[in-house]
Amino acid sequence: MLRKLLVICGPTATGKTGLGIDLAKRFNGEIISADSRQVYSGMDIGTGKDLGPKSNVKYQRSEMRIKNEKYQLGFYLIRNIPVWLYDLVLPDYRFTVADWLICAHLVIKDIWRQEKLPIIVGGTGFYIKSLIEGVGTLGIKPDWRLREKLKDQKTTDLARKLRRLDSTRWRLMNLSDRQNPRRLIRALEVAKSRQPAGGKSEYKNQKKIKKLRFDRILILGLKAPLPVLYQRIDQRVKARVSQGIEAEIKELLVKGYHWQNSSLGKTLGYQEWRLFFERRAAREEVIRRWQYDEHAYARRQLTWFRKIRGVCWFDPDKKTRKRKIENEIAAWITK
Repeated sequence: MLRKLLVICGPTATGKTGLGIDLAKRFNGEIISADSRQVYSGMDIGTGKDLGPKSNVKYQRSEMRIKNEKYQLGFYLIRNIPVWLYDLVLPDYRFTVADWLICAHLVIKDIWRQEKLPIIVGGTGFYIKSLIEGVGTLGIKPDWRLREKLKDQKTTDLARKLRRLDSTRWRLMNLSDRQNPRRLIRALEVAKSRQPAGGKSEYKNQKKIKKLRFDRILILGLKAPLPVLYQRIDQRVKARVSQGIEAEIKELLVKGYHWQNSSLGKTLGYQEWRLFFERRAAREEVIRRWQYDEHAYARRQLTWFRKIRGVCWFDPDKKTRKRKIENEIAAWITK
């Protein structure tokens, strides 16, 4: 059997998960979430899991086991379709793309064993690009102490440090990466982990993550003109407020998760509420800031997806979209 992989990507609020479930029903598939925040349990509304009342969906723990028991591997049964890689870890775990790849590889191979179609659905472009193309530095563990030390430094200072420490890596970075503090810090982290040995550069604490081998891949993207996308985002933010995002955050705070010690402080849909809960901002101001932050995130997502080769793009609002996509997949499967 050919190892086929279907990917549905695109910016937030384009209806990727709903489409993915429809396609899974039509083509005997299962969904694998590629979202860097949906991995956290208890963070449901703000991350857009769209589970509704938990009593209406079934969660089943997987019999698959990973040596490191930090992950809770299982799936939600949504409209009778398994949706994997939600609720993998608690909100105070520092989850990385390497963590996600370990879980994604295991689930994809299990879906293939069942002779079904794995459907990757999500908006975290780095996860998808890493799954498809692989990244040579994935096995280098994050240096959280270094990140804390560098987090407030100016971009120019970070760039100067990197040029001094690893001029080759600096030359290979594009203009966007050179102006991105987070990517500069990661480059410094990788450079500092190098340890010369026998005339070669090796990495300390590197865990080998092999590239996923597949025979055939189809990548579908959903995108809309920015004004339309912003309108969809604004409507969805309001819906999440109505669904009870405040109560969800309050429950997480009561459990001991706070802005500094968990993903609350760095996740869209949660971090904006900090000022409200600290009585330093009104609810309307928080909602407006959340919408603006989601707009900016959607633009960053589009930038990431342009780096992925071979994406077939569709407009999520066109009535003919679903039929065209189904025809595209049917032709790809029987090719």
